[in-house]
Amino acid sequence: MKIIGWMLTRMVLIRFIFILLGISIFVITLDIVAYSKEILAIGDGGLDAVFTYVMMRAPGTLSTFLPISVLIALLLVLIELSYRNELPAIWSSGVSPFRVMMMLMPFAILAGGLHFLLNDQAVPRTAPTLREWGIGDYDEKKLKVGGEKDPIWMRAGRDILRAGSANAQATELEDVIIFRRDEAGLLREQIMAKSAVLSQDRWHLSNVLVYYRENLPPNRLDQMIYSGSFRPAAAGARSGDPEEMSMSDLSYFVENSGFGIRPTWVYQTWWHKRLAIFVTAFAMVALCIPLAARFRRGGGIGIMFAVGIGLGFVFFIADGIALTMGELGFVTPWFAAWAPVLGLAAIAGFITFRTERL
Repeated sequence: MKIIGWMLTRMVLIRFIFILLGISIFVITLDIVAYSKEILAIGDGGLDAVFTYVMMRAPGTLSTFLPISVLIALLLVLIELSYRNELPAIWSSGVSPFRVMMMLMPFAILAGGLHFLLNDQAVPRTAPTLREWGIGDYDEKKLKVGGEKDPIWMRAGRDILRAGSANAQATELEDVIIFRRDEAGLLREQIMAKSAVLSQDRWHLSNVLVYYRENLPPNRLDQMIYSGSFRPAAAGARSGDPEEMSMSDLSYFVENSGFGIRPTWVYQTWWHKRLAIFVTAFAMVALCIPLAARFRRGGGIGIMFAVGIGLGFVFFIADGIALTMGELGFVTPWFAAWAPVLGLAAIAGFITFRTERL
């Protein structure tokens, strides 16, 4: 059985790698052709600019097409084995679909771990650079703040701080805006300062302009002391796009009520989604294996492939809809993230049950 398990894992892994790299290279190549002028404007231009763009774009592209690559690789292997009558021999030897799923567990863990690392580590590190370049899809995401990079977000009680830039320790800030809110969460005062320096747990603001609500006249000050305990942290440098944040950043934003950028449940939904993608690959395995067992008597290879692809696309569509509903607050965050995976697992269980009954 170990030989069968190693054979299946190797076949699926090889096809998965070639499919994922093939699709990703094709998509990135289209980007390069479509936005060649913008890409060549990066740095000194030339091939170095193209290589830099490919490296920055690769994590997001790989992450996008990884689930569908897993599905296609599994279906192609099962079709090939069925066509060569090797799959019926496996079923005839008494190996159950569940046993085959366990054989492919190492591949599912590898694919799930790769998907998680791409989304949690690689994408957050490349996203700020891509937004700064503003090429292709990132043109709409580019921050329109007068050439600034990602702003710094902090929180002290009900007050929210936004800074254009900061030093490594986040103790010296530039282009500061403090949004002071009342108990109902409504803006009551807006403090704008050219710079802010943290000294003895107090922020010293320079070149200050204070706006009040109810159309009261603004107040200009050379210096101002703010005593709020803002929390300097590296995560505060994120722009607030949850799909491009790590789990630690998402947790930081959840703990601080989203810094007033977006509702807390948006970041909670993406936090649960980051965990759910780890088991997506195994859900694909759990779907394809009993589907292949359903056609153990031979024939119907084309139908098996069509049904597998169809169920896969239904899963991706349902996943997108559930994620949107979670961001809008229509459903609880954990349900929005886990419902599509659990639904796919339920379909796989139903097919397995019918197969065993027949």
